Amino acid sequence: MTDALLPATLQDRAAALLDACRAKRITLATAESCTGGLIAAALTAIAGSSDVVECGFVTYSNAAKMRMLGVAPTLLASHGAVSEPVARAMAEGALAQSGAGRSIAVTGIAGPGGGSAEKPVGLVWFARAGAGMPTIAEHRILPGDRTDVREATVLHALAMLAAGLD
Repeated sequence: MTDALLPATLQDRAAALLDACRAKRITLATAESCTGGLIAAALTAIAGSSDVVECGFVTYSNAAKMRMLGVAPTLLASHGAVSEPVARAMAEGALAQSGAGRSIAVTGIAGPGGGSAEKPVGLVWFARAGAGMPTIAEHRILPGDRTDVREATVLHALAMLAAGLD
């Protein structure tokens, strides 16, 4: 059964990730800004996801990033919320606060406004953290409108998590 609120592609990818996590006994946490909880929503739309999904943090504001995930104010001041250092700190903070085996963090500019020449609409930073693993960060500039950017962000985040299970 599918969740009418989410595209089938997201649900299929989420279900595959949950199955892979179950097989390896890995739990997940999310730290989301530009997606506003859509990664966690995609995962928890799948029945039985509670054995894999530990928790999700929606940290849309800088204050929430600092308070909930321990992102240092100096990182936000020097690099801005949409940056590699902040994405890394979000992923590491979610891992530390949740006790999950892996975490994913996303921070970006979904649009339609808010972009600049340096940080255009569609820029999203991703970071994946895991117990005993180096934190991996990467960015994408995703095309389309706000909905397209957010959906592509969720898909890439799920793919990053799946790649980090090996």
